[in-house]
Amino acid sequence: MRLEWLKDVISIAETGSFSEAARRRNLTQSAFSRRVRQIEDHLGIELFDRSKKPVQMRPTTAEHLDRMARMVGALNQLAEDLRRGDRMAGKSLSIAAQHALSTALAPQMLQRVRGAGRDVHFRLTSANLDECLTLLLSRQVDLALTFQVRDDPAPVREEFIETRVIGTDRLVPVVGTGALPEVEENLRAGVLPAVTYPAEVYFGEVMQRHVLPALDQGLTLDSRAECALTLAGLELSIAGFGVAWVPQSIAAGRIASGEVTALADRLPSGRLLVLASRLAGAHNATETLVWDHAAARG
Repeated sequence: MRLEWLKDVISIAETGSFSEAARRRNLTQSAFSRRVRQIEDHLGIELFDRSKKPVQMRPTTAEHLDRMARMVGALNQLAEDLRRGDRMAGKSLSIAAQHALSTALAPQMLQRVRGAGRDVHFRLTSANLDECLTLLLSRQVDLALTFQVRDDPAPVREEFIETRVIGTDRLVPVVGTGALPEVEENLRAGVLPAVTYPAEVYFGEVMQRHVLPALDQGLTLDSRAECALTLAGLELSIAGFGVAWVPQSIAAGRIASGEVTALADRLPSGRLLVLASRLAGAHNATETLVWDHAAARG
């Protein structure tokens, strides 16, 4: 049995649905169904009773489900132990960074490390805030780079991770310069055309708690587009959808070129801290080197 096959079977058992399991496994339903048939053909048995809704496991499948889950856990742990062993040998280092940081700060930081004469192989994962911290706490990465608004509570208890402020940024309102006249006309009419974030993503929360309450009470927010990624929000603003709030580090080059205009003098912005976090405990020389170079930015 392959590890991926075991995960497929467990996903169906947990969801009771081939379509939901396919979504969880990032496959189309037809491709997922073919793969399950391949598993059953390989074993020579049917694993699920497809005549019932939700899909039910055959008794033999149910009997061995816990065993399959233990095997998946053991194989995942083995893979992580092997990766961890390689990192402890000083050959590589894994970093998870919030999407905006993975394009702005992380490459600069890693360039400084290479400039120090260390031949380090980096694996950079771009993720949202919760995913970055989950990867760190599960030891799948060595370092997490995240944003935080000053005075907001730390998302992880201090005894588990070590955190440093390594820089600052600002969530600034910007608009494509070509769309500026239309935006200004709308503002005079008391309407703010905007590109917004979903409420459940990090910058959506920052906007709701720290930026939007500071808007002029006479302005009506008109959300013309919504997206979770800052780079996409910036492009939508350039395309004329309205004002987008993005980290200044992301927009700086476009502002300097004149393609984008910052409106921080007319609309509220939000100050951001940039944090580096690592698990508490012992660290090898490569981890310490990168940590020190990250801290040197602040």
